[in-house]
Parts: sequence; structure tokens; C-alpha cells
Amino acid sequence: MNRMSLRIGIDIGSTTVKVVLLDEQNKLLFRSYERHYSKARERAAETLRSLADRLAGRQVRIVITGSAGLGVAKAAEIDFVQEVYATAAAVNQYIPDTDAVIELGGEDAKIIFFGGALEERMNGSCAGGTGAFIDQMATLMNVTVNELDELSLRHEKIYPIASRCGVFAKSDIQPILNQGGRKEDVAASIFQAVVDQTVAGLTQGRELKGKIVFLGGPLHFLMGLRQRFVETLKLDADHAVFPEDGDCFAAMGAALCSSDYGERSFDEVLDRLEKSVDSVGLVDTMPPLFDSQEEYDAFLARHNAMHPPEVDIHTYTGAAWLGIDAGSTTTKIALITADGGLLYTYYHSNLGNPVAIVLEQLREIYKLCGSRITIKGAAVTGYGEDLIKNAFSCDAGLVETVAHYSAARHFNPDVDFIIDIGGQDMKCFKIRNGAVDSIMLNEACSSGCGSFIETFAKALGYTIADFAKLGLLARHPVNLGSRCTVFMNSSVKQAQKDGASVEDISAGLSISIVKNAVYKVIRAANADDLGQHIVVQGGTFHNDAVLRAFEQELGRNVTRPTISGIMGAFGAALYARDLHLEKSALLSEEALQSFSHTAKPTTCNLCTNHCSLTVNTFDGGRRFISGNRCSRPLGKAKVENPDLMTYKYKKLRALQGKGSGNGVRGRMGIPFGLNMYENLPFWFEFFTRLNFEVVLSPESSRKLYLKGQHTIPSDTVCYPAKLLHGHVEALVEEGVDAIWYPCMSYNNDEGIGDNHYNCPVVAYYPELLAANVPLLKQTKFLNPYVGLWRHKDFEKRIAQLMEEHFSIPRRETAAAAKAAYAAYDAYVHDVRETGMKYIRHARDHHMPILVACGRPYHIDPEINHGINDLITSFGFVLVTEDALSYLEGYAPRKVLNQWTFQSRMYNAARYVCTQPDMQVVQLVSFGCGTDAITTDELRDILEKGGKLYTQLKIDDISNLGAVKIRIRSLMAAMEARQAQDARG
Repeated sequence: MNRMSLRIGIDIGSTTVKVVLLDEQNKLLFRSYERHYSKARERAAETLRSLADRLAGRQVRIVITGSAGLGVAKAAEIDFVQEVYATAAAVNQYIPDTDAVIELGGEDAKIIFFGGALEERMNGSCAGGTGAFIDQMATLMNVTVNELDELSLRHEKIYPIASRCGVFAKSDIQPILNQGGRKEDVAASIFQAVVDQTVAGLTQGRELKGKIVFLGGPLHFLMGLRQRFVETLKLDADHAVFPEDGDCFAAMGAALCSSDYGERSFDEVLDRLEKSVDSVGLVDTMPPLFDSQEEYDAFLARHNAMHPPEVDIHTYTGAAWLGIDAGSTTTKIALITADGGLLYTYYHSNLGNPVAIVLEQLREIYKLCGSRITIKGAAVTGYGEDLIKNAFSCDAGLVETVAHYSAARHFNPDVDFIIDIGGQDMKCFKIRNGAVDSIMLNEACSSGCGSFIETFAKALGYTIADFAKLGLLARHPVNLGSRCTVFMNSSVKQAQKDGASVEDISAGLSISIVKNAVYKVIRAANADDLGQHIVVQGGTFHNDAVLRAFEQELGRNVTRPTISGIMGAFGAALYARDLHLEKSALLSEEALQSFSHTAKPTTCNLCTNHCSLTVNTFDGGRRFISGNRCSRPLGKAKVENPDLMTYKYKKLRALQGKGSGNGVRGRMGIPFGLNMYENLPFWFEFFTRLNFEVVLSPESSRKLYLKGQHTIPSDTVCYPAKLLHGHVEALVEEGVDAIWYPCMSYNNDEGIGDNHYNCPVVAYYPELLAANVPLLKQTKFLNPYVGLWRHKDFEKRIAQLMEEHFSIPRRETAAAAKAAYAAYDAYVHDVRETGMKYIRHARDHHMPILVACGRPYHIDPEINHGINDLITSFGFVLVTEDALSYLEGYAPRKVLNQWTFQSRMYNAARYVCTQPDMQVVQLVSFGCGTDAITTDELRDILEKGGKLYTQLKIDDISNLGAVKIRIRSLMAAMEARQAQDARG
């Protein structure tokens, strides 16, 4: 018995330490799973010490594994094994017929494929979809992780929530909560987001099938998360395995791997581990924010000079105006006098229920006002604008950018750049000629926002205000870089391990926020890119450390009003004042006594969008519906303003079932995506002339995307490309005889660019599909290289291909090709003519014209999420770049202009600069490489031509909040310019 070799495995992860003890029959004798709260070595040593009674004087074998284990293993001179090998060893020992492992940890997520060579996929620069992501979401919802789990098990529906960024998911969750969505549904949706991130981000084209083992703490403890994985992957009890000790599996694997290493005395191992606790590394530090208290005092005096007059609400008599900023996480209120004096302010978290907060505050304001003060106007801005406006009958709603500009101009009439950093969003905009211009919002990452610091303050046991103050006079701020919020946890923990103080970490985080804002969101090359007169606002700039870091980074002083946290509400109040109303429509004090509000989620089935709606009902039967992309659920007819995006989409879809052939040669499937939006009229005519029945893949939808999701090899490719996987799978299931999806390096040469390439994704995606979609092996998938722009070459090449694959005589193919060119030319001509007809309609009816510059596939409703409906609902006539690009000839650009679709955008923008009633919006898909260049070039063309530049970024998440802000800001800027022109 005393010769028995006991084996110890220690798995040190980003948030937990797992320790196991195995006997020689691989039976588990001891297990421990505990959070280490950044004290990994201490926790490991303490757990090992608890085994001293059992193991003192014994020889043991020991191995450490885990994402944070290598440093500990080196410091204690204990053997280390990489965690994938440890996990694989445990799986091979205990569940040998496993096909794949999904393991979620605190900050990492991985999938290991078995069968043949071991293959592992792991999260890279983003920790969305990990334990830390779930922790953050629980904090956002003000529940524990266990309560979040219990809530999720009672869900009725799932909302689409971004899992791309841990903090940014809030942008989807907050509006749902603000608009009355159930916490149970949100909780389940958070877990679904984790599943989507894991499957889409990590499988990378390899199918998850067979027996799948689920490991790691989150999957061990959270039943709701398990449920979402099992349902999404359609697994039965035999194929979804949740081992009893799944939370400690890597530690068990480490213990198994220790058999390959020598025996050591337990006492010596424990001694080494305890001594390693005190070893510290080097911390990368930066200069202090302030060198002395005197320097800080001078800084405070300069900024505190910017304040509105304080007026006593208890003694004031006269008129007042109310501004409400219903933000994503906080509600701000300002009641002002005619000269901007502050009578009353409020700033607090809305706790997911802004209506209740505003109700309570209005009652308080009326009580304080008595009969002495009359509220003559009330305006509301922010995420909850429509809800609050409808609930309390406010006189006006205004877009946040205009509210913030009104407030900034009050303090600095020459303001030319405003940056507003809130809890989870960041807005920056330039002011030109008295109007908001060039709006930048954070859209894929929120690592530069207030909740970023708040998360760390809470984790370290401080309020955000106290934590912020700690860094002001820190001598050695830690250089934490500018990274993903969740990964920043690792940097902070490492700095703590290396001996950095909380003060140094607080200062480092403030500097990090600023670097993220300046270099990731604004992407400024230098301070002059921002402006000469910068006003900063938003709750995050209340933090003096962030403000100081911002001034140091830019090398210039900026203006921070003392009310920077309520500038949106203050600007809304100024806007209400400038309405010059005799009487406000705001609910009276009496009406508030009987005020009631209920919210119920439902799904609209009036069209294919299937919007997730929230029906808000107020006293007296008043109703407000939110979540809709159009006005149909409100009982109104859809606004049918001319819209070329819809026209083109309907025209292309209507081709199905038409054509001149009789279909005797079989059914030819064509996937309706990417370059087929450009070339469908050509291929449709070509194949129907050859007597094929052309079958288009179904209309794009979220469901179709999820169908092909498991075969997508890249998480960063654009959403339009990701959709193609579902399109081709649907065609195979439809039973077509062949699928035609050629590779096309070039587009037709329109003579307006330096070359006429397709972007690499559009050009060669058929090859990627052939390599990654196993279902395509069940059909004839034709993806040859063809070039439509060289007519004679194309006719020869296509004749050869048709003869080879379908035995079609060459003469017949040549005739079909000629007819196809004619059909394509007719389609192009029709788009241009219709565009001109719409422009004439706009001018006859004095309507503004918006030109959507994007790609042909941006007309797909699933890709644009109804942006075109939103634009036309604001009274615009919408045309697309291909209807105008031919009106300008070739002109050299600063960049090599070699992409057809971009050339069209540049030309359309040049044409718009000659038309007083037109403006441009550019549609950009996340993950588009070529648009990194296009955006700068397009902005340059428009600004030189005196036009506004507005960019709309679109992804697979359909929350149009950021889009709405941009469109409304563009409208406000256009109105300001018209007013200026009218004044002469």
C-alpha cells in the first residue's frame, strides 16, 4: 500500500484553481474547485496544504496545467503540461469514444476535435462567450450567476444578442430591459449568445457531431447554459455528455499526465509552491497623472469654472423647462430657467425600468415646483426617448447628438469636437458650420467606456467614485495597453501578482480608456484630427483621472462642464426652451396620480422580419409599441416612399418562375447572395435560354444563417458571406440537379476605376464553400472561373463548360450568352431609369434624397435589417449608388481605385456633391477589409464637396439603435444647414 503512487493535478485557470488527487486505478480521491480572486498561487498552496495530513512524508507525482499555470509551475519548479493535452488525456481515459470537447472557462473557450489528429480551436482577442462574459451579464441584470441560471430555465422566447464583445452585448440587452422585456427571456438569450459565439467563432467550418463532452465551470454549474447547447446542437442524452467532475477534468488530466514524470516528496512540493507565492515580476509603468497636489488643485479650478448658474427651486418663481435623457443604463433629468440656470438635476441607474424612475422624479419635481413654477416645455433624448415621450406626453424628442451639441455650445460657442463617453457607449462628433457632422460611435467593442472601470472597481471592492480617486496621485500607473475588457482582467491580475498597487492599477485603467477612445473609436492620427475646441462629457469624464489622461494624450486643454454627466438632459431642456411653447403637453401632477404601465413581449408576424416587439400599455388605454422596424404593427400603412433598394430586391426575386425555357435540362440552383445580386439577371437569362429551370435559394433569414453556421471557417468574415453557407445547403435540400456559383475575379468594366476587380471574398467564396460545406458533395457544385467582361473569351469558355457538363451544343450556348448580356444591360438600364424617376418624384414633392452607397447585396433585407425602411420612414426618397455612378466619368483617386463597387460609390458621391437636395449614407459590413480604405476616401470626396459623411455599419445583430442616431443626426444637420442658408 505504501508503494502506491498518488498523483496530483493542479489546473490554474484565469479565475479558478482546481486540485485533484488520483490513486493508481485513476480513481478520484480528492477534488477542489475554488475561485482564486487573482491570488492563484496562494489558493493553490492553501488547497495543497489541506492535503498535508494525508500526504505528509509520501512520494507523489504532480503536474500543473491551465491558462495561468505556466508562471506558477516555473516559479515553483513543478512540471507543467499544456491544458489541451491534459484535457485530452482525461477524455481518452474516462470517455474514450468522444468526438469533440467544448470547454468554457473564466476567460477562455475552446473546442477540441478528436478522431485522427487532435485539433484545438480557442478564442483569440475577444472573451465574449466565456465565464467572465456571463459574470458581466449577471452584474448588468443585477442578479447572481445562479439566479441568472434559474431565470433562464423559465424563458418563453430568445432574443438575438451580440456575443462578439462582453460589454457590447449590453447594447442589445439594455433596450430589451428598458422596453419591458422579461428578465427570464434575456437570461436565456445571454446563454444563447454564448452558444452562438462558441459554435460560430470556434468550429470555424468543422462540423460538431457525434458524442460531445462539455467541460469547465460554466457548463458544470449552469443548467440553462447546458440546455441552450443541447437544443442548438440538437443532441440527445447519448451524444451530450456532462461528466460528474467536468469542472475539474483538466486537473484530472494533469494528474494522469504526471505518470510520465518522476516522483517527488509531497513536503518538498508544498514548500516550493509556498515559496513561489512571494516571487514578483516586473511591472510596466508610465509617468504619473499629476506630479503634486498643487497641480491637481489647479486642474480642478480650471474645470470647475465651467458651470451653469445654481438657482434655488424652493424660492424661484417663473417658467421652467424640463430635459430628460433616458440613456441605456442611466436616467438623467435637468430642470432649467430661461438663462440655463439649474433648478433640479437627477442622475441615476435606471435599473432596467426607466418609466418607473421618470414617474417618481416627475412627482418629486411637481411637489418642489408647487404653484410657483410652470413647466413650459419638456423634451426627451436617449435610448428610451420614444418610450418616455409616449408615456409622459413630452413635447418633443430629439436625437442624442443634437442634445449634446446644444449643451456643449452653451458652454463653448466655438466647440468643434464633442466626445461623450457613457457607461457602455461612446459618441464622438465633429461640428462644422453650426451642425453635427462626422459621427463616430463604438460599434464592435466597448473597452473604452465607463462600465469598463466600473467592472474593475466592483471586483476590487470599491465604488467607482472612490476607485477613480485612487489613481489621481499614483506614482507609477501600470501600462495595461488597450485591449478587450474581459482580457484586461488578465492584465490587471498579472499586475497585482507582480506587486502593483490598487492606485497604480486605477490610474492605468483611466489611461487605457483614453487610448481606446482615441485610437480605436476615433482612430485619430493626432490631436488636430479632433479639433481646437473640444468639449468632453458623459459620466465617465466625471472621473478626473480619465479627464487628465485625455488632456495628456492630446497634449491640449479641453472643456469639461461640471454637469458633464447630465449634458444630454441639459441639452434637451435647452431644446424645450427654444420651442417657445405657451403650455407644455407634459402629464399634469393630477394625471400622474393615476399613471400605470405594463409591458408585454410579442412577435409581429405582419412580414418576414418577425420583429420582437414590446407592447407598453399606459393608463387610459394609451399604447406604445417598441422593437418594430416599420410602422405596420402600430396599425399604420407602411410608408411607401420611393426606395430603390426595395425595388431592386423585388425585381430580382421576381425572376423566379419566369424565363423563356421549358426546364427539360433539369433544375439549376443559384444561391441568392454576394455577387449574384449583381449578376443574377445575366445567369437567369442564360440558363433559362438553355432550358434549365432556375431555382433561387430562399430569401435570407436568421434561420438560414443558423442552418449553415457550423460550416463557416472564419468568425471575422462579413455577414453577407456567412449567409452563403445556409443558401447553398438550402439548395441541396431542395434537390436541385446542380448548383451554379462561379468564381469571378473581375466585374464588368464600367470605365470608372483603375481596374474592375471583385473583392477577394466575393470573387472566391465559391471555392471556400466547396472546401467547407460537406453537403455540397451530394450535388453537382459548379464553381468555375469565368470573366463576363471579355465577351468573346467568355463565350468560348462557357460553351466549352456547358458542352463538358451538360452536352449542350456550342452554338446554343453562344446564343444564350448573347441573350444574357442583353438581359444584364436591360437590368442596368432599368435601375438607372427608375433611379431618375424616383429623383424626379422627390423634386416634384420637395422631398430630400438619400443615396445609399454600398454593395449590390446590401439590398438584402436580412443583411440591411430594414435600414431602407427606416430611411424612407423619415421622409427620404432612397436611391442607390449604381443608379448614379455612370453620370460621372473616370477621375483619379488618392488610392488605387481597383474595385468596381467602390468605384461606383466614389462616382455617386462626386455626383451628389453637385446636387443641393442629395446626401450620402455609406453601408459598410463588419469584417470588410476593402472598406477600411473606402470610408476615408468617400469621406474626403463628400467633405470637399460640402456634403455630410454618414456611415452605417451593419452586422448579423439587428439592433438599429446606432443607425437611427446617425440618420436622425444627418437630418438635424441638413435642417441646420437649410436654416443657415435661409438666414443668408
